Amino acid sequence: MVSMIVVKWLGHASFQINVDGKVVYIDPYEGEYTEKADMILVTHSHPDHCDTSKIEKIRKVETLVIAPADCASKIGGEVRSLKPGESINVGSISVEAVQAYNIKHFMFPGKPFHPKDLGVGYLLNVSGKTIYHAGDTDFIPEMEKLKERNISLALLPSGGTFTMDNKEAAEAALAINPEAVIPMHRRRANPEDFKRIVEASSKIKVVLLKPGEEYRL
Repeated sequence: MVSMIVVKWLGHASFQINVDGKVVYIDPYEGEYTEKADMILVTHSHPDHCDTSKIEKIRKVETLVIAPADCASKIGGEVRSLKPGESINVGSISVEAVQAYNIKHFMFPGKPFHPKDLGVGYLLNVSGKTIYHAGDTDFIPEMEKLKERNISLALLPSGGTFTMDNKEAAEAALAINPEAVIPMHRRRANPEDFKRIVEASSKIKVVLLKPGEEYRL
């Protein structure tokens, strides 16, 4: 029996995913947090992604926390770190870390806001579906290979501040070719522009959520 997966956008890059009676949070920062977590995934150490107050609020004794090493020291307690290409299976859920970094957005020449190996994105495989949370990243070469992973839902930053803008995120979506895509980390960008570009060139379903709204797979 295929389980329904419920993906709630909490705002910014924060998501809650409910499946098989489990609650998974990614980058808890914005939004309301009423359910305790079975798993927490953190993409990198910037405070709008690694919010220790939110993590503490939703964490149980048995909650599995997965975060890069420099986040782990901030979070405290037992934290598992995955490098790109590494994965872990927990019951019916598989989590794999993938690359996430800047090649176009720099603090100053030679110093990207998100250097390679600072953070990661995640592939979450559950109930035969694969969800890709890109983290804070530009459209990077490694994304080209994700087309082979048959992504069910891609969560892509599109705000253009420290990450891809709408045009770049649309190019990434077309390269990855997921069944559906949700733009996140939007800041002041108009998601309708992203939707227009993607839908004009593909059959990818573009889902525009407001904070607190859900998408069901």
